[in-house]
Amino acid sequence: MVSLPSVMARASQSADAVSDDNRRKASYIFLEALRQRENDSIDAFYELLQQAHKLDPDNSVVAYYLGFCYVTMNNPTRSLAEKGYELMKKHFNAKPSDYDESLVYASVAGRLGHTVEAIDALDTLVRLFPDKVEVRAMLADAYARNRQFREAIATYDTLEVSEGKSLALSLRKINFYMALDDTVGTVGEGRELLGSAPDNATYNLLLGNIFMQVGQQDSALRYIDRAQKLDPENGMTYLTKAQIYYNDGDSANYDKQIYQALMSKDLDVENKVAVLTDYIKQLFAERDSSQRIETLFNALIAMHPHEKEIHDLYGDYFFTQKEYGKAVEQLGYVADIDPSNARNWIRLMTLYIITDDYPKAIETSKKAIEYNPDSIELYQFIAPVYFESKRYDEALSIYNKAIEISDSTDYMLQSSLMCGIADVYSSLNDTTLAYQSYEKALELYPGNELAMNNFAYFLAVRNMELDRAERLSAAAVKEDPDSPTILDTYAWVFFRKKEYKLALAYIEKAVENSEEDSAEILEHYGDILFMNGRFDEAVENWEKALALSPDSEILKKKVKYKTYFNE
Repeated sequence: MVSLPSVMARASQSADAVSDDNRRKASYIFLEALRQRENDSIDAFYELLQQAHKLDPDNSVVAYYLGFCYVTMNNPTRSLAEKGYELMKKHFNAKPSDYDESLVYASVAGRLGHTVEAIDALDTLVRLFPDKVEVRAMLADAYARNRQFREAIATYDTLEVSEGKSLALSLRKINFYMALDDTVGTVGEGRELLGSAPDNATYNLLLGNIFMQVGQQDSALRYIDRAQKLDPENGMTYLTKAQIYYNDGDSANYDKQIYQALMSKDLDVENKVAVLTDYIKQLFAERDSSQRIETLFNALIAMHPHEKEIHDLYGDYFFTQKEYGKAVEQLGYVADIDPSNARNWIRLMTLYIITDDYPKAIETSKKAIEYNPDSIELYQFIAPVYFESKRYDEALSIYNKAIEISDSTDYMLQSSLMCGIADVYSSLNDTTLAYQSYEKALELYPGNELAMNNFAYFLAVRNMELDRAERLSAAAVKEDPDSPTILDTYAWVFFRKKEYKLALAYIEKAVENSEEDSAEILEHYGDILFMNGRFDEAVENWEKALALSPDSEILKKKVKYKTYFNE
């Protein structure tokens, strides 16, 4: 909290503008306001300030604190913030020597975009308080925000007179010189910093970086080599040198420096992961062998065996290579290292599902829930896994648990979970509970396109309420006109309504939009072709469906029709 100036400080005022009585009352009220603030009674503080300001609008101290309230209250409008700013400005103009108040005023001015006023205020404070280092730093930053880089550099120069050279100040000045495209100034600042401590590895590295940025590679290497000799474990020196070799097209030396950087003990894991990510991208772009990548990963894991970020990246690498078994191994480490992160388990289970290992996905889900018993995201992922595995009772249990622990006002989530429950009851052929659950899902969120589609298909399969099924399916198609699943449902509704031409139009779109063949869609396509008199094509699609679902007895029977068609 800012310090308080004299209560009686005020701007000049005309003798008859405010009575002496009102001035005294305002002062007393202001003192009480301060007392309330000390007691953390902010509402009372604010109300008393308003009363005091109304009695004595010329009292700049009261005006300042009321203005500060306007600016800092929760979500003030722009006009209210500007009004507060003007009240604070009134006190600054009256008494700029109130250091804390003037400093806050300058900060507010900058925050509201009054950059020139902020600079003027800080410049005034520098003149009034020449020993206040923080004010000079704020003034330099204000100049920089206004793109007055020369003024910012000059201000930092005055700071260095009293504070001495430092990496932080030099880096800011170097950034300003670079913004001005002043190569001479940039290099000169780097040299001055190094001159203050010639054996400082970081300063040598910085100057090497500067020379690299301005295209003087030989000079850059000279200073980076010196930095490496001074601090052989400094991973950033190897990264900088790697960049130079990369720019020169020297892949052999580039690889060596990358390896040294990754093996460096003082380069943190976050930087190592970033380096390795870029390196992998480069090798992919060059269609290079993966052997170098795996060698680096294995060396890095030997050095940091328990860093999940490295195993995570290695798992992603194997995933892109479609080496799912190796990806599972790495993501298994990630889940074991950080078991309370539900996303780690979800990624691991996703890999099991991709490889059609549903038993392993379910086994993993139990461990995931043990560590994350209240993760809605986890339950949402796991329930469909049980559903696809035809473990319907367990799927219901998980869906119900998710509903129990989820936010009851999150209607979209509640609707999604209820749709899942409806799908389970539908698969159990419990028509009554399935129907009620679909109704509930749409009642919770009428825009749930999955619920609309699945309810429509549920009705169509059972030849129930086909007009309603058509309306539901049409609404789903409107929401997602390119979805093969939704188009298939619409086609099947028309099939059930014996509108075979319309059914054919939509099933053809469904097949056309399918990235992978679906046994269900191909079977429907065959059925619809059959009812349109295109028997050979019907059998052809049934055969494709049977190849995808060889245990389907109904498909086997349909394919037998081929014998009769060829007679």
